[in-house]
Amino acid sequence: MELFISIFQQLLFVASLAVTSWLVASRVRRIAANIKLGRSVERKDQPQKRLKNMLLMALGQKKMFDKPLVGLMHFVIYAAFIIINIEVLEILLDGLLGTHRLFAPYLGSLYQWLINFFELLALGVVVSCIIFLLRRNLKIVPRFWSREMTRWPRLDANIILLAEIFLMLCLFTMNATDSLLQTRSDSHYIAAHYPSVGSFWVSGLLTPLFSSLPTYALLLLERVAWWLHILGIMAFAVYITYSKHLHIALAFPNTYFSSLEPKGKIENMPVVTAEVKSMLGISSQNTQANSQEIGRFGAKDVQDLTWKNLMDAYSCTECGRCTAVCPANITGKLLSPRKIVMDTRDRLEEKGQLIALYGKDYDDGKSLYGDYITKEEVMACTTCNACVEACPVNINPLDIIVQIRQYIAMEEAATPTSWNAMFANIENNAAPWAFSASDRFNWAKELQEE
Repeated sequence: MELFISIFQQLLFVASLAVTSWLVASRVRRIAANIKLGRSVERKDQPQKRLKNMLLMALGQKKMFDKPLVGLMHFVIYAAFIIINIEVLEILLDGLLGTHRLFAPYLGSLYQWLINFFELLALGVVVSCIIFLLRRNLKIVPRFWSREMTRWPRLDANIILLAEIFLMLCLFTMNATDSLLQTRSDSHYIAAHYPSVGSFWVSGLLTPLFSSLPTYALLLLERVAWWLHILGIMAFAVYITYSKHLHIALAFPNTYFSSLEPKGKIENMPVVTAEVKSMLGISSQNTQANSQEIGRFGAKDVQDLTWKNLMDAYSCTECGRCTAVCPANITGKLLSPRKIVMDTRDRLEEKGQLIALYGKDYDDGKSLYGDYITKEEVMACTTCNACVEACPVNINPLDIIVQIRQYIAMEEAATPTSWNAMFANIENNAAPWAFSASDRFNWAKELQEE
């Protein structure tokens, strides 16, 4: 009977792992295909500098520590997510091989120290998640309650925080009941499958709750906690591919491929640059290559943006730091940089699904600009780059805004009258002011006369 139960658990574990792997792989392929809908952009230069940025921003979470206490709590959760995976590896191998605490005989006394360290991290996760839940739901932080933070974004954050607390409690319960089972000598199965590794610092505090339970109840509780912990991790792995917490994985490539240009530099449209050079009699191989006909000036829909813009959309943490520092938003304008990125992701998900079903030429009559993002929003932007500077994973909402503005100006000719006057002055006088270039230094002559 014990052999049958062991084999059944192994088969169930393998089936669960296979289903989880297939679901995650399918979702990853869909996300990758959606990102590839964007225009090409070169982001492979200076690999050493890019690697440094990735290590500082994604791994070291440099920008999170502008608020030290919050940054520390976030780092504890992140470090635990990475380090506790060592124990998860043991659980995975135990599930596949039908063993229990596979690493214990090989690590000796070091094993107990490692589990103690993991439990301290897990306790830090529980405390941090409880604080984050309070900050989010008691309206302590206004940016979590902006208009784009509708029911689902708020629920999504709460689901993740509660799931992390649940997983850690399962871990503590599993270790607490395990330590008690090690002392029960009334079962040959337990003596054979639960090696003596001792109790642990945090879960040891829970053992008085379970010490009066009979052996069969302890065994059942340990197995239930073990299965809930590992199945919870599998479900979490699938869920985050649909959640804002996808940034756990995408923060690394997103920071690596972020622009190395100085903040504030706005990229010229290659086709327009080629046309200007042609008018000036400047010609080169690159100019000729860039002068090929394009379908649209600027961006109206997600496929008009670059693949990096689309990766930005999937990498958004929805933390709202960009919106909190946006001067347009602070002064009551409709613009929210976070909403721009969230809208891009939502439209990309919708567009990607339609393309997967009906082909890349399918038109649903909707677009990012107009149906998701309004003209009033993008025109409120001051292009100050505060949102870009604030983002902890180097997302650039301004780049999306500028490309939509280019569409409004060059395709719709629908820019404000004051802008049109400035455009005319630049075209005629090479300056935003309504006087000729020959009069540009008249003010200096007046100074000399004095």
